[in-house]
Amino acid sequence: MKDKTPRCWPGTHEPAATAALREFRESVKNDERPPKGLGFALTGLWWDAKGDWAKAHESAQQDEGPAGAWAHAYLHRKEGDVGNAAYWYRRAERAICRGSLEEEWTAIAEELLTKQHETKRD
Repeated sequence: MKDKTPRCWPGTHEPAATAALREFRESVKNDERPPKGLGFALTGLWWDAKGDWAKAHESAQQDEGPAGAWAHAYLHRKEGDVGNAAYWYRRAERAICRGSLEEEWTAIAEELLTKQHETKRD
């Protein structure tokens, strides 16, 4: 039987999301601190991309909603703690990602940046 679990969730690939993701990645590369106005989950992804798992985890776990749970799941998957990751995927109401960590990081960042952009427009 073929596994129907998605490798990861596809990114939005909308122009606004692509531009926001590019800016987000530039910030990781060029800045010492995350940009102001990011939620806890995005800040966690920012610290993860900087290579600071502890700060990433600390930030992600401050978001008790689905976004924080998804970032938290990703971080535990990256850490290799599959059982803990599975718990957080359930909390996020997401299937466990079967793709690469980079694919999942990108999918989470794109979705959260898109939601943040839509919220600012409203």
